[in-house]
Amino acid sequence: MLLALITSLFIFLVVTGAMAAEKKYKIATVVKVDGIAWFDRMRVGVNEYAKETGQDLWMVGPAKTDAAEQVQIIEDLIAQGVDALCVVPFSVEALEPVLKKARDAGIVVVSHEASTQENVDVIIEAFDNFAYGANIMKDLGKNMGGKGGYICTVGSLTSKSQNEWIDGAIAYQKEHFPDMHEVTSRIETYDDATIDYQKIKEALVAHTDLKGICGGPMPTSAGAGLAIEERGLQGKVFFTGTGLPSIAAQYLKSGAIQTIQFWDPAIAGKVMNKIAIAILDGKKDEIKDGANLGFPGFESIKQDKDKKSLFYGAGWVVVTKENADEYNF
Repeated sequence: MLLALITSLFIFLVVTGAMAAEKKYKIATVVKVDGIAWFDRMRVGVNEYAKETGQDLWMVGPAKTDAAEQVQIIEDLIAQGVDALCVVPFSVEALEPVLKKARDAGIVVVSHEASTQENVDVIIEAFDNFAYGANIMKDLGKNMGGKGGYICTVGSLTSKSQNEWIDGAIAYQKEHFPDMHEVTSRIETYDDATIDYQKIKEALVAHTDLKGICGGPMPTSAGAGLAIEERGLQGKVFFTGTGLPSIAAQYLKSGAIQTIQFWDPAIAGKVMNKIAIAILDGKKDEIKDGANLGFPGFESIKQDKDKKSLFYGAGWVVVTKENADEYNF
């Protein structure tokens, strides 16, 4: 009798342990806009990580950059009872109430490109945002010969990370290139290459001293490249900013733009989901200063000294016409 009881208990423990190990989480990655190359690449990473882990992971986002639509998507996911949300906000402030609602419901929240988010378990940034922007300006100032006017673009005036990039760029300009100046305040482009193109064309007409374009959002690389090519301004107006080779390579090779910077959105998607799974597994304490998350650029993450929920990766990729062919996205 005792032997049978012990055997039954052993089997119960083995089965329940196996069930715990095999627990499948439902985790949605919610991006600021679906259907652009940047987030197409992030979907690749999310889908790959779903296959690698066996977890139920997927990506969704609004068809256009609209904070209200992103909020509604998150509301729907809360109603569906997801275990975690990985979020790339269009507007950090607009998402605070709905993310609080998610956390109050026991849903884990991990965010990216959102260094000031409050209602979140962990924020993971690819790098120090100010350093990233400074590096953009370092290259742009060099190409401009340290003189002349420039413009800066952001997807939204509420997109915190992009605005911090531009803050870092402008601070670097003021310190290292005092003969350069902004010709107008930041231009909001809604992460849309067509809007970038139109607003850059307008700026080129309105500001005869415009020699440089500092691009925050990825689509600016294409909008700037096309506007510069059409007006035959290669070598007279210069661009440096965020971009992807699949979008910007033709303009790099034509000389319309000089340099793009980026981090791999696929890796960012994997990292967010890995952190969410770790928290769901009760291993949040493993997400700490110096932790190795096992992906390039995230081998030794750094915790912000003031905001303990905020962590940074280490590095970005710089691409010119010489090495654009090394990347297939």
